[in-house]
Amino acid sequence: MRRSRITAYVTSLLLAAGVALTGAASAQASQLAAATGYVALGDSYSSGVGAGSYISSSGDCKRSTKAYPYLWAAAHAPSSFNFTACSGARTGDVLASQLTPLSSSTGLVSISVGGNDAGFADVMTTCVLQSDSSCIARINTAKAYVDSTLPGQLDNVYNAISSRAPAAHVVVLGYPRFYKLGQVCLGLSEAKRSAINGASDHLNSALAKRAADHGFTFGDVKTPFTGHELCSGSSWLHSLNLLNIGESYHPKAAGQSGGYLPAFTGAA
Repeated sequence: MRRSRITAYVTSLLLAAGVALTGAASAQASQLAAATGYVALGDSYSSGVGAGSYISSSGDCKRSTKAYPYLWAAAHAPSSFNFTACSGARTGDVLASQLTPLSSSTGLVSISVGGNDAGFADVMTTCVLQSDSSCIARINTAKAYVDSTLPGQLDNVYNAISSRAPAAHVVVLGYPRFYKLGQVCLGLSEAKRSAINGASDHLNSALAKRAADHGFTFGDVKTPFTGHELCSGSSWLHSLNLLNIGESYHPKAAGQSGGYLPAFTGAA
């Protein structure tokens, strides 16, 4: 009799614990299921500079209806969609002006940022206008910045995202290699093109590491852009455009739909 009472008591405790855990899990699942809003953060590679079809209300941020965030939202119909990515944005700009839409109901976040912090525009200007040695020296300065300073700046952004949107799955998008090497190609020398590709790889490695350390997913666009670099004959990137400097070295609409969108979709 005594043993049966003990058995019954233990059984009741286990059942109670099971109900409590199941209830907690169900509540957590419900919370996550409710967090289905999508917020798109970042720089010009996320806003869609170079893709055309800019949303007039976005002004100088140049958010495009052909950018991967807009295309993904149109295809998946999230419960809410906030597109705050902006041309020229650095990590500090994301912190200062892009995070407001993030909340407990945010289930998905995309972001590309870090290229402007590392001096992308100045690197390309130097490489276009100056010698091979000047180009490579400027790239080495940018790579040193990526190693020493950028990780802390990314941490600030990633921590802020996690704090504001604790239920969100965050996808960090990288940058493409710019040039197909070993081709006859007008413009920059092979040495410059190779160094620029190496700088892109170096930045992507840093982004992937910081993303992993924060539990985020890295979306590598290098693979879908392979065969569509500058000098490939089928480029998804704008080359130097003197009539529209801002679009130079940015993805065309085909680069957003064929490169960034599948990379994001696969990581989301």
